[in-house]
Amino acid sequence: MRGVSQPSPFTALPVRFALPLAVIGGVLFALSFPSPGWWFLAYPAVACLLLSTMGHGWRRAAWIGYLGGVAFWVPAISWAGRYLGPVPWLALALFEAAMFALGSVAVALAYRWVARVVTSTAGRVWGLPAVIAALWTGREWFSGSWPYGGFAWGRVGLSQSDSPFAHLAAWVGVLGVSFVVVYCVAVVVSLGLVRGMQVRVRVATAGLLVAAVLAVPAWPTATDGTIRVEAVQGNGPAGYFDRAAPGEVLESQVAATDVEATGVDLVVWPEASAEFDPRAQPVIAGALDRVVRSVDAPLVAGAITQTPSGVLHNTSFVWTADGWQSSYDKKRPVPFGEYVPDRWFFSKLAPSLIGLLQRDYTPGTKPNVLSVAGVKAGIAICFDIVDDGLTRDMARGGAQVILAQTNNADFSGTDENLQQLEIARMRAIETGRSLVNISTVGASQVIDPSGRTIDRVPEYTATSMVTDVPLGTTTTPATVASGLIALVLSLGGMLVLLACAPWQRRRSRTGNRL
Repeated sequence: MRGVSQPSPFTALPVRFALPLAVIGGVLFALSFPSPGWWFLAYPAVACLLLSTMGHGWRRAAWIGYLGGVAFWVPAISWAGRYLGPVPWLALALFEAAMFALGSVAVALAYRWVARVVTSTAGRVWGLPAVIAALWTGREWFSGSWPYGGFAWGRVGLSQSDSPFAHLAAWVGVLGVSFVVVYCVAVVVSLGLVRGMQVRVRVATAGLLVAAVLAVPAWPTATDGTIRVEAVQGNGPAGYFDRAAPGEVLESQVAATDVEATGVDLVVWPEASAEFDPRAQPVIAGALDRVVRSVDAPLVAGAITQTPSGVLHNTSFVWTADGWQSSYDKKRPVPFGEYVPDRWFFSKLAPSLIGLLQRDYTPGTKPNVLSVAGVKAGIAICFDIVDDGLTRDMARGGAQVILAQTNNADFSGTDENLQQLEIARMRAIETGRSLVNISTVGASQVIDPSGRTIDRVPEYTATSMVTDVPLGTTTTPATVASGLIALVLSLGGMLVLLACAPWQRRRSRTGNRL
């Protein structure tokens, strides 16, 4: 009967079942990312992680969630130990698992608190999953923002770059895709647990929900013309520990550039491909001059630059026959990779590791859209591509194409470059812009606004690709409102959870007695 309290169906599993279920969920979630990139495993992974923590108190949910987080993060970012060993890899994995545990606590409390307030079948099937998905999305937003700018890897939405849900990124952004996927899974979980529904009704309801989501059309991306881009993968010794002689990386880029390519409008090199500031190094400037004159097109390259006051930047710049034209300084240098935050503190914890990082790059302040070859190009230098705000800045700055320059040489033989490529693919869909992902070693591809690969070159091969890249003109809903969507979902989920907390009801009952 409506209005009559029903016993909650979301009871806790015994710990002996909950713990292995959390581990299974974490492992399945890791497998949904490259490699192998089985995106469909994200759905049972989320279901396992929800079922493992639901109904438990916050302490037990924290430990269960932490175990699930470890089972996910340790294999998912195993590339972090490629050169520096297990310490930084495990430190990052265990820290991110703690973030995962915080989200698991919020989800567990929602299944306890919100389910006590929302007692109708409809509320528990449709309303409660919205709170669950909002809390999950809030955890992804928080861990992608804090500390030191956060680590926005491992989001549910990022696992869906090849799935039927990928097109939704243009409507609601990557975090919005996370919400949709988790919501659909949470509804299916609720359908399997609530009482009083026939099996055929449960199956039909789940099918209709998925069909409704998939029925949302792809955003009608508009393009106007193309630009012929030569993207050059030099495959030089660009790794931090490659001990390359000065000029080796530059020489590899020059050698791999096809100077006989016809009709090229723009040449793009990867991150730090020119090595040092050509304004201060005549030899580098001469090499760049020869390239742009041979190809008869401007060049977008990368270098480490230094201001007169000694501040270091990871810079992308435009070079023409007239020399340096404009530049962008990376706004998201990698913590503990390109700089050491709170160096005084971490040097005491791991002096040998911190001592390996002798230079600190400073975040830039320039706009991440550069005018080159008659078009506006959004620039993302490596880790910049994970930043939601920088993605929106490119689109709002009028970028017609995105140039994602990166150096994956430090992660040769790992999945890092493939995972980063999938992030770039989702950014192309989210902004409705073609994206040229050019790496020193791979994976280098050209992706169109729908997320489809239109050109690629083999990894770990010195070569280039000459591609007619469509120029985007559309404004997707995600570039306008994805930040607001993420904020509303995150705060909304937490406010609903707090509003349903037991102390609120106790105060209410006390007031009624008075």
